[in-house]
Amino acid sequence: MSVPAPRRTAPRPPVRRPDARCRARRVTVATAALCLVAATAAAAPPAPPAPTGCGELVRGQLCLRGPVGADGMYTATYRRNGSAAGLDEIVVRLGYQRKNDRITAFPGWFGTRRTQGGAVGLSGRVEMLAEECIRGVMERGETLYVTKWTCD
Repeated sequence: MSVPAPRRTAPRPPVRRPDARCRARRVTVATAALCLVAATAAAAPPAPPAPTGCGELVRGQLCLRGPVGADGMYTATYRRNGSAAGLDEIVVRLGYQRKNDRITAFPGWFGTRRTQGGAVGLSGRVEMLAEECIRGVMERGETLYVTKWTCD
């Protein structure tokens, strides 16, 4: 028995692979982009633990916002945390307290209001000197809550 001779066919072109230089360029661009993102994140200042003029309370957050060190409109807000927001609404008195290097003034009050949906805010005009500090004040029943002092 005879075995037929193998067929000879034209050689196939080699399998085309991506150009090595093109791949190296892609890797270099991706690495540069990753380094740029990492450098930007490292250079950014860390976020403060709480907004300026705010203080964390047991069941919420008390804030005072306004032009520190100048006359103007200030707003005191109180927002109950998610777990406490579902509880009964409460009546609070909101205000501020000023101090300088010699004295700490008695609190000034914006008014009294019942929380709605776990939050309340009151505003008023405060006359303040440039060297004074200010903080938010909240009164509920016999208890007085305050934020940290904010100075210019």
